[in-house]
Amino acid sequence: MPYEKHQEKQYTRDMATTYRAVLAASAKLDGHTVSSDPAKGHLVVKFPKKILGQTLGERTHLTCDLRTVGDATIVVVDAYPLDAVEQKLMFGARKGVTQAVVDLFISSLDEQCQ
Repeated sequence: MPYEKHQEKQYTRDMATTYRAVLAASAKLDGHTVSSDPAKGHLVVKFPKKILGQTLGERTHLTCDLRTVGDATIVVVDAYPLDAVEQKLMFGARKGVTQAVVDLFISSLDEQCQ
């Protein structure tokens, strides 16, 4: 079972507005921005074990890339669990944690894009 999670979602907003929403969504979930490139629509965030008062059990690395398609923006999210020294966890990850973080992130992004 792969630990990496991939999800894409389309928003009917321009890339700049969507990128600001992505930043706001990650901040709402206490994510720590590792790198940010608004011009390329690229963001890397690390999330803690505890998000919105819910202890998930593992840290999560999330990469978000934005692509413009016509008048819309596609948000591409890739995520994987991190070990205690913030390296990619290759085995022993708890089931569903990374997907839960992706779901929380997309939900928060949906709220920001309303």
